[in-house]
Amino acid sequence: MSYCSHIPNMPEPARNLHKNYHDNYYGFPIHNDNELFGRLLMEINQAGLSWETILKKENFFRKAYSEFDIHKIAAYTEADRLRLLNDAGIIRNKLKINAAIENAKTIMAIQQEFGSFEKWLEHHHPKTKDEWVKLFKKTFLFTGGEIVGEFLMSI
Repeated sequence: MSYCSHIPNMPEPARNLHKNYHDNYYGFPIHNDNELFGRLLMEINQAGLSWETILKKENFFRKAYSEFDIHKIAAYTEADRLRLLNDAGIIRNKLKINAAIENAKTIMAIQQEFGSFEKWLEHHHPKTKDEWVKLFKKTFLFTGGEIVGEFLMSI
């Protein structure tokens, strides 16, 4: 397996965490919309933080966000927003939490039109990175160039 050049030089346990992600997830196609959404949610939450922080919190994210179930998250209430804002296991950023909920609603609309989030991505392929970023910024909340680029490379 080929790794980013910095991974072999990382101290444990960070090296093992990143190695596991690269060996089992990064760059492997995802065909499940909830998992695609989960990957986008994780990338959004990484903004301004290290990927290691997000990897350490992945199970907490999964639990807090209903196993990344798009339909459940799209139906979150104000009480759910407050619950997430008070969950020490995840990133408690109001903008990122709101983006997760609103993006779930957007993906539900995409599913209605295209059949799935995956088919929507395939429909727009191929595009340049700049075109993808414009599309994501027009479609989703909290999706800048780095977030979109990393999301697309990871899937």
